[in-house]
Amino acid sequence: MKEQIKAGRVDFGRTEDSVPTYKRYLHETEFEVPYSVFYQDGRAASKRLKTLMGGPVFDFPKDETVIQTLVEMVTSGEDIVLDFFAGSGTTAHAVMAQNAKDGGQRRFVLIQIAEQTNSKSYAHANGFSSISAISRERIRRSAEVVKNKAGLIAESLDTGFRFLTVDTTNLVDVYLTPDNTDQLQLSNLERSIKADRTGEDLLLQVLLDWGLELTISIATETFDGSLFYVIDDGALIASFEPIVSLELVREIASRKPLRVVFCDSSFASDDVRINAEQVLREISPFTDVKVI
Repeated sequence: MKEQIKAGRVDFGRTEDSVPTYKRYLHETEFEVPYSVFYQDGRAASKRLKTLMGGPVFDFPKDETVIQTLVEMVTSGEDIVLDFFAGSGTTAHAVMAQNAKDGGQRRFVLIQIAEQTNSKSYAHANGFSSISAISRERIRRSAEVVKNKAGLIAESLDTGFRFLTVDTTNLVDVYLTPDNTDQLQLSNLERSIKADRTGEDLLLQVLLDWGLELTISIATETFDGSLFYVIDDGALIASFEPIVSLELVREIASRKPLRVVFCDSSFASDDVRINAEQVLREISPFTDVKVI
């Protein structure tokens, strides 16, 4: 500290109540210190979004160039940018544009409540029934624009995203007392998974249960007409088909994944499930098997 004071790098202010500050010169920094306040005409952002979406789908959108400036100021590398009010999807557009500019690998998380568009609005008349529908389409279109302008970096630029909705568990509530259960309910509880849930629904819940990121790579493959999911280049394999054959189990086991997930209802009987587990132990003994 004495050396800094001797070198004249500490400003103590005009009075004893001032907070000492460190002097830093512009030639010593890579970037200019940003202003606390800067002005940008919001009408330009509205015009650009109107052009991108083919019409006035959103009133008073945030300016993606302003958000990009903020992203550039305070983030780098693989930082995650969170926007609790997704709106028209401006933040996603800005993050992708900044990644294209400096080669970063930032990711974005956009959250939007299930707000419906006005039934008399241009957006509603053109198929956008909700704000989130506008967000998703804006991200798709802006991603294409950003890639087209990215030049050589376009090939490695990741502009993909996943759309998820908050919902109840995929599993049926089976915690019922005998007095509150009738014969009809018992027949409905034979399957532990809700009837309206897809394989992707089940897979995402498995990823959450195991603490895996929802951005992890997911691929689909088929074997003998049966669909299965390959996650993180084979670290996890999941099959939620109505019927899982031993041939499919052998195919999955031959890949020696760290984890495998099946539906309990996919096995015709306990004997079939036990045989499947035995096949996995023999071919891939270190695979962790989960049945839901």
